[in-house]
Amino acid sequence: MKKVHPALLVLVALVFIWWLTCKTGFFPAYALPSPGQVFLSFKEELTAGRLLNDVIASLWRVFVGYYLAAFLAIPMGLWLGQHAAVRRAFLPMLNFFRFLSPLAWIPFAILWFHIGDKPAIFLIFMATFFPLILTVMSAVSTIPSIYFRVAHDYKYTGWELLTQVTFPAVLPQLITALRVTYGIAWVVIVAAEMVGCQDGLGYGIWEARNGLRLDSAICYMIVIGLLGMGIDRILYQFTKLSNVRWGYER
Repeated sequence: MKKVHPALLVLVALVFIWWLTCKTGFFPAYALPSPGQVFLSFKEELTAGRLLNDVIASLWRVFVGYYLAAFLAIPMGLWLGQHAAVRRAFLPMLNFFRFLSPLAWIPFAILWFHIGDKPAIFLIFMATFFPLILTVMSAVSTIPSIYFRVAHDYKYTGWELLTQVTFPAVLPQLITALRVTYGIAWVVIVAAEMVGCQDGLGYGIWEARNGLRLDSAICYMIVIGLLGMGIDRILYQFTKLSNVRWGYER
């Protein structure tokens, strides 16, 4: 008989503590729904089709905003990392925007893009672009100089230098940065949908809160966590590639 996975034991223990807390009345029933109530809510939302529609809407917004951020931040980070003078000029500005909460952009996002997909996509972009570009830039600037001296001996320049030396050297750190910033994107989409959208997982939580349906809110929270873990697991698989694995075994 195979051993039970420790994560499953922790999950069972948490659900049991949750059930016991509700059973003993430590919190009023309206303040903390029981696991059974949440399960019924999940079944209700799934049967009505609302949950699936909200999942698709949120995944689409995260994909577009995050893809745009990565598409621009990665090449810009690679370029800035290789040019010390330009990097020093832009670093204060990039750090300034990195420390701004993405939620501070909500009023501007609504005024500029109104409601719907665009403000949420904009907020995801603003939340992930600056951390990603700074991480890539830092990774490039810390590549050992011996790499570039060897590349110079082999007469690598331009595109060849980028693809054969720079990019492989930063790939392990880049994958880690993508996983971290993806987590940021998933947090921001929930807040963005609460104020600027008419569907999505964040909107579902907001609607449940307004209707005092905490069982539905917890249902949506569980779905958000599971989706986040699932996509993070997909990104984690890239760390197992043979040309990336070396960066995690040093």
